[in-house]
Amino acid sequence: MACVLLFTRLLPFSHRLTRTSVCLLSLFLSYLCYCALFPADTIMHTSGDPTPSCQRVLNHGAKRRIQKSLSCVLQPSGADASRLKSDQRPFINLHNDTPSPPMSNLKFGNKKLPNAIIVGVKKGGTRAVLEFIRIHPDVRAAGTETHFFDRNYDRGLEWYRSLMPRTLESQITMEKTPSYFVTKETPHRISTMSRDTKLIVVVRDPVTRAISDYTQTLSKTPDLPSFQDLAFRNQSLGIVDTSWNAIRIGLYVLHLENWLRYFPLAQIHFVSGERLITDPAGELARVQDFLGLKRIVTDKHFYFNRTKGFPCLKKPESSGSPRCLGKSKGRTHVQIDRDAIEQLRDFYRPYNDKFYEMVGHDFKWE
Repeated sequence: MACVLLFTRLLPFSHRLTRTSVCLLSLFLSYLCYCALFPADTIMHTSGDPTPSCQRVLNHGAKRRIQKSLSCVLQPSGADASRLKSDQRPFINLHNDTPSPPMSNLKFGNKKLPNAIIVGVKKGGTRAVLEFIRIHPDVRAAGTETHFFDRNYDRGLEWYRSLMPRTLESQITMEKTPSYFVTKETPHRISTMSRDTKLIVVVRDPVTRAISDYTQTLSKTPDLPSFQDLAFRNQSLGIVDTSWNAIRIGLYVLHLENWLRYFPLAQIHFVSGERLITDPAGELARVQDFLGLKRIVTDKHFYFNRTKGFPCLKKPESSGSPRCLGKSKGRTHVQIDRDAIEQLRDFYRPYNDKFYEMVGHDFKWE
């Protein structure tokens, strides 16, 4: 239309066209301009947006339509391709000509560094706490132990972040690695990441925990020396070998002193491994309170499996069976000489008493 107006201005008044002629000429010139700007068989390319490069304008008789070729798939190259995760691939609609949704809409949340970490202890019930708390809709957790702060710290925080699940802004990101509690460097490393990280420690009678630890190791190493040979330097004198990891882990108060150099006690929540078995809903209620979550995980989610001697999650509506922990949970312990057990109880008693005093709670490990 602009071309037509300019054209009529340039013509002498005596040669002005009739209104009908002007309209026809307008349509004709508009068509010529459109064809010049948008050739029918040319692939349009815009440097700022790769999507139009996959669009062709096709002529079919009197009809014109934009069609996306199925062979035209956005394929990033170079460094971009290596950074593109499997859950970030472009959505390709194979069923109709509706434009695919933008990639940003396909990412449900972001990968964040954890707000809370279950840091210990081994054979205390850490897997149970993780599996029980992650049924809360506001909790997302890494399924496997990352061992970032004890074994993989040199890989960097971005590697650690990549292991986390995607979470919405309102959700809590969690992970659990039980060996963190007894690794000297871990408290400082976590505080360097964030001093606001909430820490959960699942503790259990250290004697029972040591026997459970030994039972698990024995299932993988049948020729392991006896429990007594490993636990004592001299059993007749009652000298315990604290260099054995199964014994050392149970010295909770010594490990806690290291953590309190970097985190206030109020930022550490202790779960009773014994009560986790007898009253899982009660323990999970306290965990939810500590994390600032609404109490959604309740006693209606649990039932006690008498075969395993451990609570299981009840069957969800979307599943055909209840969810129990793996075969290694609830394993029958190796029988240990009663005298050895009493000697170990005497050994741990002063450490336990100091631990009760430090955390302000008596776990009654006798």
